[in-house]
Amino acid sequence: MNRPIRTLSIGCLILFVALLLNITYVQFFKADDYNDRADNRRVIQASFSRQRGAILAGKQAIAKSVKSKDQYQWQRTYPKPFEYAPITGFLSYQFGQSAIESSQNDVLSGDDDRLFTNRLIDLVTNSEPEGGNVETTINPKVQDAAYNGLTALGSDVEGAAVAIEPSTGRILAMASTPSYNPNNLATHDLNKAAATWKKLDGAGANGPMQNRVTRTALPPGSTFKLVTAAAALEDLKMTPDSLVNGTNRLDVPQTDKDMHNENGTTCGNLGRSKVSFTTALDWSCNVSFGEVALKLTDAQLREQAEKFGFGQHYLDDLSQATSRFPDGTLGPAFRVQSAIGQYDVAATPLQMAMVSAGIANGGTVMKPYLVDRVTSASLDVIDQGHPEPLSGQPAISSKTADQLTTMMQSVVDHGTGTPARIPGVAVAGKTGTAQSDPNRPPYAWFTAFAPAENPKIAVAVMVQKSGTARNDIAGGALCAPIAKSMIEAAIGQ
Repeated sequence: MNRPIRTLSIGCLILFVALLLNITYVQFFKADDYNDRADNRRVIQASFSRQRGAILAGKQAIAKSVKSKDQYQWQRTYPKPFEYAPITGFLSYQFGQSAIESSQNDVLSGDDDRLFTNRLIDLVTNSEPEGGNVETTINPKVQDAAYNGLTALGSDVEGAAVAIEPSTGRILAMASTPSYNPNNLATHDLNKAAATWKKLDGAGANGPMQNRVTRTALPPGSTFKLVTAAAALEDLKMTPDSLVNGTNRLDVPQTDKDMHNENGTTCGNLGRSKVSFTTALDWSCNVSFGEVALKLTDAQLREQAEKFGFGQHYLDDLSQATSRFPDGTLGPAFRVQSAIGQYDVAATPLQMAMVSAGIANGGTVMKPYLVDRVTSASLDVIDQGHPEPLSGQPAISSKTADQLTTMMQSVVDHGTGTPARIPGVAVAGKTGTAQSDPNRPPYAWFTAFAPAENPKIAVAVMVQKSGTARNDIAGGALCAPIAKSMIEAAIGQ
């Protein structure tokens, strides 16, 4: 063989080897990266042409795939779209996935490694591949009560309602209004989907796609007094019978602004200079809790909040805003405001439900979770949710939990939480009304658990905006009746 031919042969061989190496690199090392690219339409189209697994609440399919008569073969549908949109999210050809459709995408699409055997069987039997199913922890009856309660307040209401099983952390309900119809994003009419997305995305952070249960962190107002009370019982060794300031004014050090109770009255309008700590919680007296806060340190309040979950990430199944207690040295003026859930304190409804759930569970806060079980298309269990504590130590002692339970029961029996009363059932709760911008109405809150002696459910309800007259906005009036309906649904009343 002459030299030019030999040189050409060696060059071709090198190019051939390089081609093989590149193919190997692309197919085995870069395949996942290319598959995960948002602009990879081949992968997206293949996903749309596959029977995706169902998302379930109890025995109800809240997201499922049905046969379609177009190139995609399967259409993703949502039977109760507005009620369950914050949980299911959406599956869209153009805009990807959200919520459970996103966090459990590998299972639902059938690509999860735990479904490898099923994929292999489908390949050998030449069967159409199917995704796995995701069973949520949602109790449909409690979910109905939460969603119906919020929507009954009016079409323009911005609010959220959530329920947790205290002993496990299972999320029993999660409703957010206003909501949206994920069917209009999942549609194969791509022009309609694009128009829907433009409208929803244009609504901004407070729009219908915002899950207010997990993503909206606002001043929790007087519901935060549960955290302050916990710190006082733990660190100051106070009791429910300890006497606190019952007057209508607190002289706050280092500021010329005094603290006052709502409407400027004495605590509970009782006209007493001293009242019990329980009475102060009954009537949510700012002056009483401001005085208690001056006896606590910034660190004690902050540490107590963090033990309940503030400042932590604890939800794996959906995106979560972090609830916060302000860092650094606060000083007396900011400490008393923080102690009543104002200043820079911010909490999601899920966080405040966790506070109640921790008290209900003897002081131990459980990590909340939404995915109960994952199964293959043939219903073989491939994963199971497991209850676990949020941290290695309780948020409060069992003694403090018992004391707070007694105090919260009094709130519902005698104080601002009476709209949550249920005949024959001991309900423990706390109302809250948080001031916001002077140009907008306050936020209404309520959190509770029941039955107090053997808790099955802990709830939090928040109304961010409604058509209610400013003077009528209160956690007891707006939120407690919704919480009551959720509790009744959970315990079968």
